[in-house]
Amino acid sequence: MKICLVCTFPPSGRQLNEYAFHIARELKRNPMIQLTILADQLTSYQWATDENGKPIKVEEQPELPGFDVIRCWNFNDLKTPVRLLKVLRRLQPDVVWFNLVFSTFATQEHPVAAFVGLCTPALSRACGFYTHVTLHHILEHVDFAGAGVRHERALRLGSELATRALLKANSVSVLLSGYRRTLIKKYAAENVLLGTHGIFEQRPEPPDFSKRGNPDDRILALGHWGTYKRLDTLIEAFPAVLEQVPTAKLIVAGANHHTKPGYWERVRESVRDNPRIEFHGYVPEEAIPELYRTTSIVVMPYDSATGSSGPAHQACEYSVPIVCADLPDFRNMADDEDMAVSFYERGNAADLAGRLIEILKSREQQERMAQQNFAAALRMTMPSVVRQYLRWFEVVRRTETSGSGPSWLRGRNRSRTHSRAWTLQANGDSNRPASADGDHNDGGNGHSDIQIVSGGKDSAIFRRRK
Repeated sequence: MKICLVCTFPPSGRQLNEYAFHIARELKRNPMIQLTILADQLTSYQWATDENGKPIKVEEQPELPGFDVIRCWNFNDLKTPVRLLKVLRRLQPDVVWFNLVFSTFATQEHPVAAFVGLCTPALSRACGFYTHVTLHHILEHVDFAGAGVRHERALRLGSELATRALLKANSVSVLLSGYRRTLIKKYAAENVLLGTHGIFEQRPEPPDFSKRGNPDDRILALGHWGTYKRLDTLIEAFPAVLEQVPTAKLIVAGANHHTKPGYWERVRESVRDNPRIEFHGYVPEEAIPELYRTTSIVVMPYDSATGSSGPAHQACEYSVPIVCADLPDFRNMADDEDMAVSFYERGNAADLAGRLIEILKSREQQERMAQQNFAAALRMTMPSVVRQYLRWFEVVRRTETSGSGPSWLRGRNRSRTHSRAWTLQANGDSNRPASADGDHNDGGNGHSDIQIVSGGKDSAIFRRRK
């Protein structure tokens, strides 16, 4: 199967580049997949800095070895759809897979470029390519005030039009059950898949508690800072934590959000006299494991949320307890994935400090939360996540060869799929008819099932089963 993955990709410093890397790495491991990555062109990243606060230079960041990368589109560029379609016509892939947020192609300062970029999946399908979109957030669930977004009414209208355009793809996957419900209710969508964000490793390791609290009880905050991911509440809360837990140390890692250059540096300057707060800047991929393994708590001090959290899933991957703001998306994420998360009232520094102190003072609670997150990680490894997608693509292949369904292998015109349902198990290769109500369980084996229900022309509804 020939797949084109449209995404930001390292050494690009833009959103979702790390997630795309892990998807691509897993696809490369499959000898039956021929993968080409259609990525953003590299540019200067003044918002992304190293541990010394110096901007990362693109010329010092070589392409990752072993990947077939074509950098064919620019950020904030109205020509993005034309550039991408030109490459797709040349490559003639079986599947075009987009890995997106609403700001993948442009910022809110360039709304037209952002919109036309988000129309590319629909244009890809219109050109005859089977097209799938993994959409990491939907703007109906974003608190625009908390995210610092201007011109809310205009952006809401534009985002609704963009969502309708994205839903013109053959299939769209979202990573929270609440998102799927919204798309079905508001847009009458019939082609929505409920996927899993997943962890990035093939085999998560059990927690090694000898590395934690030895000698510091490290609290890790990692992200792209400056918009809805802000450090103000955490910085305000940390002195109270130190009073109760003198061994506590706050580690702030990551980079500025690309729309907020300088934010990270300003916060660092404001606490430069506190030796118990360290700023690590952008963390290289190879340094991530040790960073998490020596961490006692991962904290997410956000004012808003835009989907399932990457740092939360990495916390599960390395069996670390999580403390985060009480936001609907994060409640949904914790429920969907059965994560161990302690929630504090958004913006309440005293409540945040209390949650951190409670966990740091209780070794028993740390171990219980760590073990629960390790169990969650075992259910959502990246091989199983990617395998779920590939099995969907294979179902389409089988449906096409049987003469009922989208003809994405042959060419342009697609026929209506038969009313049919399958359940694809993440731990097995067989397809079997689903029951009338679609209910299946995994027999207590801990694996996830995917239910696929055809529901109209070129549509499918996926539902992850626990």
